[in-house]
This record gives sequence, C-alpha cells and structure tokens, in this order.
Amino acid sequence: MQSDQVRNIILVGFMASGKSSVSRALFRRCGWPRIDADDEIVSRAGKPIADIFRDSGEDAFRELERSVVSDICGERGRIIAAGGGSFIDDENRQTMLDGGTVFYLSASPETIHRRVTRGNPNAPARPLLGAGNSLERIKELLTQRRPAYSQAHHAVETDGLTPDQVAEAILKICGPNLAQQ
Repeated sequence: MQSDQVRNIILVGFMASGKSSVSRALFRRCGWPRIDADDEIVSRAGKPIADIFRDSGEDAFRELERSVVSDICGERGRIIAAGGGSFIDDENRQTMLDGGTVFYLSASPETIHRRVTRGNPNAPARPLLGAGNSLERIKELLTQRRPAYSQAHHAVETDGLTPDQVAEAILKICGPNLAQQ
C-alpha cells in the first residue's frame, strides 16, 4: 500500500497513551508494516529497556533510540510506534517530522496512570516513573514534554476511545486514499 500524501504514520506520545495498540489497529486496516521502536531497541540491545536504563543509563538508551528512529523513519509506507520519550529529543523529533505524518496520542495523567498500573498501585514501575507517587511523576513529565508533543502534525485524544476508534480517527486525517487501500 502506498500513498502519495503520507510517507509513514508515526505515533508519538507518553507511555501508555496507546501507541502500540493503535499501531496494531492501523496495521489491520491498511496493511502497512508495523514497527515498534521500543521492540527494535530491545532487539538490538539484546535486553529489556529497563535493563538498558539500569546497566547503561538513560543517555546510552537515548543514543540507541536515535539510531533506531533514524533507520525506521528512512523507509516509506510504515506504521511506526515511537517510544514514549523519543519525540522529546530534538534530533528524533526532526527525523520523525521529516519522515512521515506524526500523530501525538494524548491521554490524561489519570488515564495513563490507570493504564500503567492496570489498576494495581503495586504494579512494577516503569523506569522513568521510579518509586514514589507515579501519578505526580506522570503529571510532571507530561508538563515537561508538552512543548515537544505540540510540534506533532496532529493530536488525537485517546481517553475513552478504543485503539480501533483512534485508528479510524487517524485514517480520516490521512485522507480517503490511505483508508481505502
């Protein structure tokens, strides 16, 4: 499937905003290859992201992430689910903005917290949330990242929507040629 209007569909947003789930829903609808940047990072590093952070630190993780983003945004006709913080990096952000149509999937801090903890306040913490009040940390990080996320081509609110509903909204924005093929 090729579209003259959309080079790639790139999904960005905070952790648990729905990037992976929506990318799967988009794949089912348009058939473009789906690439999850975090999965690619794990594959290249040979270990989970939490272990990369623990063993090598955030700077090493972000460097690997830049390499992955550059590689996966260089092709056409892909659905790309970017890592939660990748769009904050100036180099990654420009690569994504140049490499496709970027959709910021937004969600409220409360929705993100519920998704991350799956309703279990004792769920394992994500690396950037650490210990302590994870809802407050989510609010803090969202405030810090808002200026970067606002540079995406489009924003789609995911609160109260299924991944299929978000995918439909994205396909409508992309235009009828993409949605019909």
